[in-house]
Amino acid sequence: MYPFRHINFLKAVLYHSITAFGGPQVTVGLMHHRFVETRKDITEEELMEYNAFCQLLPGASSTQTIVLVGFKRGGIPLALLTLLVWITPAATIMACLAILFSHYNIAWILKSLLLLQPMSIGFIASAALLLFKKAVNNVITRWIFVTSCALTFIGFNSPWTIPIVIILSGIVTNFSKKRIPESGEAPKSIKWISLVVFIFLFIVAGFFSEKSASENWEHKKAFNLFENNYRFGSLVFGGGDVLIPIMYEQYVTRPQSDRIKKSKRDVISISSETFLTGSGLVRAVPGPIFSIASYMGATALKDSGVFWQFVGAAIATAGIFLPSFLIVLFFFPIWQKLKKYALFYRSLEGIYAAIVGVMTGATLYLAKDITLKLTGGNSLQIGAYIIVFFISTYLLYKHKLAPQWIALSCLLLGALLSNWI
Repeated sequence: MYPFRHINFLKAVLYHSITAFGGPQVTVGLMHHRFVETRKDITEEELMEYNAFCQLLPGASSTQTIVLVGFKRGGIPLALLTLLVWITPAATIMACLAILFSHYNIAWILKSLLLLQPMSIGFIASAALLLFKKAVNNVITRWIFVTSCALTFIGFNSPWTIPIVIILSGIVTNFSKKRIPESGEAPKSIKWISLVVFIFLFIVAGFFSEKSASENWEHKKAFNLFENNYRFGSLVFGGGDVLIPIMYEQYVTRPQSDRIKKSKRDVISISSETFLTGSGLVRAVPGPIFSIASYMGATALKDSGVFWQFVGAAIATAGIFLPSFLIVLFFFPIWQKLKKYALFYRSLEGIYAAIVGVMTGATLYLAKDITLKLTGGNSLQIGAYIIVFFISTYLLYKHKLAPQWIALSCLLLGALLSNWI
């Protein structure tokens, strides 16, 4: 009967998974709306702490953040259920789109999704406005906010920018005399099994991937898929913006290299056009950006039939998200214990201000990115983007309108205007 105790929470996670467009910065804003303001599962401070902590780890930070909310409420069992509910919609949608693109020409779908881009930026802006009042309230946090915003804008494409910004901000506020409160939640015990399983799977995945390739097993690509994605999920810092170029090198560039051609190894190969279509689609699909692995898994096995495409999507999805889950569950109790020391507790004030700066910098960078793409575009498209951005920000920030209604409205409007924008 354990899951039924948390059925309302899991329903909220499901609603969150089908409305969280636009990556980790947007996800934090929507989590604040749903899990802080509406449901009160966590406090603002906890949300910012979870997000900052996850930014320092490899893997999918938005996934790790919501897993920690489930972990707080119900330990590892609920954390696992939260992970499954969170990733299933996006993984299923991306797998189905990959299968459809493999057999049919449905490129027209992309046009109806265009207005989700400015909507997503509006979601980030509204979250930054909400958190600003809480985290930026003195001279030092204002300086940290401005600096973090500028550094994020300049170095948005680097995987090291956000971790470095967070660490430096924590160091700056460590010079305060802020006292550690006597009360507080007791730290969770460290689960060494998470680290053991993580290392074991990393070694086993590599072994079977190499063995299946060298001995030319019938389903070697399935083993290769799991190893590739498990490695991505274990080593990628910086989220989906870093993951996608690494995947491109693995699936598009590497198979065309002289070394692979000379060895005549039958490696996973995806065309550049197909890959870029998937990387565009994942931006318009709700849920984690790491669900692009589901698209690539289904595409990689397209020659084996629809059944094996679904298998490929499932294998790639498990491979990409398992490391994030195992890593965060191992390191979070350690982080909680470290907070009991003044050195780490005092750093939180700067970290919170940095997170708001990162979100604001991301808003500015993404807005600039879209502006450059619109250069030379028609006036209707430019006007639609500007209007959608401001209305999305206003409705979510001022009126607390449920995000799913904003997303559905943008989808409908995009479909109606697809022939003109």
